Amino acid sequence: MTNSELRYAHHPNDVKKYTTEELRDHFLIPELFLENTIKLVYSMYDRLIVGGIYPTTKPLKLEPTEDLKANYFLERRELGIINVGGKGKVTVDGIIYELNNKEALYIGKGNKEIIFDKSENEQPYFYINSAPAHVTFPTKKVTKKEAEIVELGETKYANKRTINKLLVNSVLETCQLQMGMTELHEGSVWNTMPAHTHERRMEAYFYFDLEEGQTISHYMGQPNETRHIFMQNHQAVLSPEWSIHSGVGTSNYTFIWGMAGENMDYGDMDAVKTNELK
Repeated sequence: MTNSELRYAHHPNDVKKYTTEELRDHFLIPELFLENTIKLVYSMYDRLIVGGIYPTTKPLKLEPTEDLKANYFLERRELGIINVGGKGKVTVDGIIYELNNKEALYIGKGNKEIIFDKSENEQPYFYINSAPAHVTFPTKKVTKKEAEIVELGETKYANKRTINKLLVNSVLETCQLQMGMTELHEGSVWNTMPAHTHERRMEAYFYFDLEEGQTISHYMGQPNETRHIFMQNHQAVLSPEWSIHSGVGTSNYTFIWGMAGENMDYGDMDAVKTNELK
């Protein structure tokens, strides 16, 4: 079963007027993992698709939605997958890739049959991002050991974190999609602070590994006109190219960042000093 929806883009001047409910309706993706369902959100921000795939009792095949007007899902797209649950498997045109927790898989344009399933008695949670693609690059699995690792932040500022660059151009070739995972150390709660924007690409954030009963406040908006959305475990949020994307939790957590746009330079950011945010 596939459950899909379309999200339009928004002008920052309009977002200034949104109520809390409107802000959440347009940017928050509250439920990604529904039993035996492929949940997809097609965003007009660089046409990124954000999704969750949760096979509990049967395999799930990735089919094209009406919005794609395609013969198969990856006819004109590339796909990134990160498993945030127990061991699972993804079959790509007959080839099986097993993904353990926090392992990633890149699937290039042109692959026709993508099937998601459990491995043994474990329960995977497949988080996906997909972006338009014009060239076919090889399908490749990336483990945490194969990722580019960056240590950032300081304990004194409560933002000590490990960045795992999984599906980025320093690790493998992609058309425009980039994905990675940031793990907050115990006692640290701030991510992407100091904040930044980058008008060359948009982002989506997916939060997980959050202790039950805790919450995360995700910050968005232009640097001089910020807004916040309170989020729970296994929820995602869309971040426009004009918006900052930062968050703070009531405990430490992990999040996946996915990007699409015209620039593949990870370091291309327009930094905003912490004391300049409004």
